[in-house]
Amino acid sequence: MKMLVLGGTLFLSRAIAEEGVRRGHEVVCAARGTSGQVPEGATLVKIDRDRPDGLEPLAGQKFDAVVDVAAMSYPWVRDALSAIGSQAGHWTFISSINVYADAVSTGQNEDAALHEPVQSGADQEVRIEHPHLYGSIKVASENAVREAMGDRAFIVRSGLIVGPGDLSDRFGYWVARIAKGGRVAVPDSLEQPTQYVDVRDMAAWIVDAGERGLGGTYNGVGPTRPLGQVLAGIAEAVGPPDTELVPVPEDQLEAAGVQVWRGDKSLPLWVPPVDYGFMAHDHARSAAAGFRHRPFAEVVAGVLAYERELGLDRERKAGLTPAEEAELLELVKGGQS
Repeated sequence: MKMLVLGGTLFLSRAIAEEGVRRGHEVVCAARGTSGQVPEGATLVKIDRDRPDGLEPLAGQKFDAVVDVAAMSYPWVRDALSAIGSQAGHWTFISSINVYADAVSTGQNEDAALHEPVQSGADQEVRIEHPHLYGSIKVASENAVREAMGDRAFIVRSGLIVGPGDLSDRFGYWVARIAKGGRVAVPDSLEQPTQYVDVRDMAAWIVDAGERGLGGTYNGVGPTRPLGQVLAGIAEAVGPPDTELVPVPEDQLEAAGVQVWRGDKSLPLWVPPVDYGFMAHDHARSAAAGFRHRPFAEVVAGVLAYERELGLDRERKAGLTPAEEAELLELVKGGQS
């Protein structure tokens, strides 16, 4: 199979290209080539999707399968479909669970209400100044893919993706921190729903879809687990014997200025109840379509190996610094005395 990955140098797109190469497919990665290297065995074709003629190097080529991971740009998606859609046997578009209008209700399937589509996102100002449009731009992009490709379109609404190559620190923070042991500050929201998928499992499913010609729209998520179970599972997999997970009440976290989900001074994966639906979508349709998930211990092992490669003590995009955590734990200790 001749396979085109629009991207191929970072995280999910690179994992997809790696999986394609591993299976013996002819893999072409189309990217600027400035963010990283394509996998060994893949071919890089340099393009610039911000330029009107940016896809010209792909003109005239036919592909059995195309994978587009365009994050927040309807014009990128539209232009790629116009340039090469008619020459593609199958088209995967990586969308997002952010397309859903309701972030509160848990267990929503692919038929739930969506945001209104917005056909924007090509310029840097939109991406930086209007991140709230992310879901709406994804909806417009999905619509364009379905219109152009019909039943040859495979749309994956991804949730939290973890594993080797993840630089967000949303999951990696917990694996790296718990692997150090000692008292670990965790949010006292242990029943909060949480979903994740391993990037390697996602990549395998996407390549499977290209091979099988699988069409349709799917939530690219795994089973829902309570946050406390996820953190305890990490501790069981990589925590030293002295590891103690210390739940911190939500009011104390807020008083200390700790943020939810990501960013500086945050506890990743923690979300308020109004966002529980964001972390608990139905995954029955994707499971029936062959999406398989590796054992949790393997997920954690892969994350820890990558975290050690990057450096466990590096400056992070999410989580608490050792000083911030120590101060928080002192507050908890003081409140219990």
